[in-house]
Amino acid sequence: MEQIVADMYHQTQTPYPVIFARLVAAILFGGVIGLEREAKDRPAGLRTHILISLAAAMFAIISIESVHMPGFADDQVRIDPLRVIEAVTAGVAFLAAGMIVFARGEVKGLTTGAGMWLSGGIGLALGFGHWFIAAFATGAALVVLFILARMQAALGQVASEVEEKQRLTTAGNEKAGS
Repeated sequence: MEQIVADMYHQTQTPYPVIFARLVAAILFGGVIGLEREAKDRPAGLRTHILISLAAAMFAIISIESVHMPGFADDQVRIDPLRVIEAVTAGVAFLAAGMIVFARGEVKGLTTGAGMWLSGGIGLALGFGHWFIAAFATGAALVVLFILARMQAALGQVASEVEEKQRLTTAGNEKAGS
């Protein structure tokens, strides 16, 4: 029993409080993006983005720790943490692709898929201890998702008003010409 308990609390390269702080940050940062998607009633919302960010952070932490584990850190066995980034990127891209749908001549879900991919990147950044990069990416995502979305909506509203005016003018000209 002592061996099992000792295995649960083995020495880590990164202190446990730092590991837990990184995982909590991954939950919070992924949740910020997920909240925006949830507010817009998208299929991948709060929980999905949190889980993606948390999983990516965990994979990054495990890759850091595995490089320093006895048996993995000798001359015979080499672990490349960059492969973790590749694997997470590919896995999240696969999930994100599932969100993209082509229906009735329109592509839907691209922003949600991109948000999922970004959540994975944020989780990786946090897992590797790059807090400021993750915070900047989260802030940039909010700018894109909230501010640019409002600008797009405003521009779309202006464009539709112009189209309506043109339609009414054309209809009025046709009526006057008759």
